[in-house]
Amino acid sequence: MSISRESISNSTPSRTFSGIFTIRLPKETPGQHFEGLNMLTALLAPRKSRTAKPLVEEIGASEVSEGGVEDDDDEFDWEIEQSPYEEVPESALNPNCRYGFGNLRSGVFQRLQDELSDVIDIKDPDFTSAAERRQKRLAAELAKFDPDHYLADFMEDEAVKQVLEYNPWWSDLYSEMMTSLGKSQEEENLAALVSFSEEEKYQLRKFVNKSYLLDKKAHRQVYYSLIDILLAYCYETRVTEGERNVESAWNIRKLSPTLCWFETWTNVHEILVSFGRRVLCYPLYRHFKLVMKTYRDTIKILQLGKSAVLKCLLDIHKIFQENDPAYILNDLYISDYCVWIQKAKSKKLAALAEALKKASLTKAQLGLELEELEAAAFLVQEEEATSKAGVHSTSRQQTPSSSSETSGSEESEGSASLETEESDSEQEEPGGGESETGHSLLGPFVEESSMALLLNDGGMCRSTTFLGSDGGRGQPLASPGAPIAFGPLIQELGEQLETSVQISEPKDSAAGQQDSVLERESRQTPED
Repeated sequence: MSISRESISNSTPSRTFSGIFTIRLPKETPGQHFEGLNMLTALLAPRKSRTAKPLVEEIGASEVSEGGVEDDDDEFDWEIEQSPYEEVPESALNPNCRYGFGNLRSGVFQRLQDELSDVIDIKDPDFTSAAERRQKRLAAELAKFDPDHYLADFMEDEAVKQVLEYNPWWSDLYSEMMTSLGKSQEEENLAALVSFSEEEKYQLRKFVNKSYLLDKKAHRQVYYSLIDILLAYCYETRVTEGERNVESAWNIRKLSPTLCWFETWTNVHEILVSFGRRVLCYPLYRHFKLVMKTYRDTIKILQLGKSAVLKCLLDIHKIFQENDPAYILNDLYISDYCVWIQKAKSKKLAALAEALKKASLTKAQLGLELEELEAAAFLVQEEEATSKAGVHSTSRQQTPSSSSETSGSEESEGSASLETEESDSEQEEPGGGESETGHSLLGPFVEESSMALLLNDGGMCRSTTFLGSDGGRGQPLASPGAPIAFGPLIQELGEQLETSVQISEPKDSAAGQQDSVLERESRQTPED
C-alpha cells in the first residue's frame, strides 16, 4: 500500500507555535485561595546581573585590525573636539533635589534639556529643592487661574453634568464588591472582580521583577504620590468617557504635581488641595464638582485593591509610552509603580483609602477666592433679571397710556370738527339767528362740554373739561394736572342757570330770534 506525499501533508494539521505553554495544575485543597496569582511580574524570576565581558580584557585592541595593522581607511573629523559625556557625580548634586519613584533618581535631566519643557513645568530640577518647587508651582497656578473660564463652567454646566453622569469601569466593580461584602464578608474573592486583558498581561511580562529598598519616609512618599497620580487618571478617564485622545497624556501629567513638578507630600489633605487647584486652572472642564467626583472615584479604586490600582497604572503606562516626550515619566515613575504595587500589602491600600475618605476639601481651602467670584456672578445675574423685568413692566405701562392718548386725540378731533360745523352754520345765517331750538334745561355748558380723564404718574385721577359754548369751545376749564373740583363747578353752573335759562315757546321765527337775543344778553350779565 503506497501513501503519497500529498495525502500525508493533507492529513497532518498545521500548527503554529507561539512559544507560550499553558499548564493547568489542580489544587491539592480545592477552594484554597492563593493571593497574587494575577501579578505576573512578581511571579517572574528576578534578573541577575549578567555580563558577557571576559574577566581579562586587552586594552586598546580595537585600534589594531585583524592583521595587526592600524585601519587608516576611515575618515576622521579633526575640527570637532570629541569628548564623551561625563556623568555628574552625585556629590556635586544637591541631596534635596531628588525625584522619581521614592525620590531615588537625580541627574537625569542633565542630558535631556531639549525634551524638558514638553514633559515637566519645572526648570533645572536637578538644582531646585523641594521647597522651591512648591513655591514656584503655587505661583504658576495663581498666574494661570482664569476667573472668566471658571465662572463660564460654573454658570453653564450642561457639559459638566454629562461628564459627572458617566460611569467608568470601576463603578460597576465597586457595586459588585459592596454587594459581595454585604453577603459573605469575605475579601479573598475581591481580586477576582478585576481581570486583565491579554495586552495588559503582555505588559506585565515585559516588566523586570525587582525589589525596592525604601526607608519609612520614602515608603510614605510613594503612597502619597500614588494618590496624586490616580486622581489625575480618574479625571482624564471621566472627562474623555474612557476614549483616549491626543490630550490624554497632557491631562494626566499636567494635573499631577508629582509628574509635572516632582512634588513631595506630607499629608493627604495637601494632595487634594493641589489637585483641586490644578483642575480649576489647566484642563478644559474647570468645575469644583469634578474635583469631588474624581476624589470619590479614587477612593473606590483604592478600596477595590491593588489589582484595580495596577490596571490604572498599566493604562497610564500605555498612554505615556505612545506619547513621545512623556515616555520619560514611565522611566521615572510609572514602570516602577507597576512593579512595586504587585508586592504592596492590601492592608496598606485599605488604610490609605480610609485616610483619603476621612479627608475633606472646600472651595475656600483652594485659595482662589471661588466663593467671592460666585457671589459676584449671582449678584450680576439678579441685576440683569431685575432690569429685564423693569423693561417689560415699562413697555406694559406704555401700551395703555398710548391708547388713552389716542382716544383723547380722537375726542379732541371730534370736538374740533363740531366747532367747524357750528361755525359754518353761524356764517350761513347772518344776524346771529340759530336754527337749534331744542336746548336742554342744563344749558350749553354741560350739554356740549366734554371731559377727558387722565392718569398721572402716581395713579391719581385727573380731568380736563372742554366747554361746548361759542365763546369758550375747545378750551379747558382746569389744567390737566389739577384734581377735579366738582363742588364749586356745579354751584357756579347752578347760579348761571338760574339767571340765564328761560323757558319759552317761539311763535314764529322773529319771536325765536328775539328769545335767542335775550338769552345771549342774560349770559353776558354775570361777566359784567
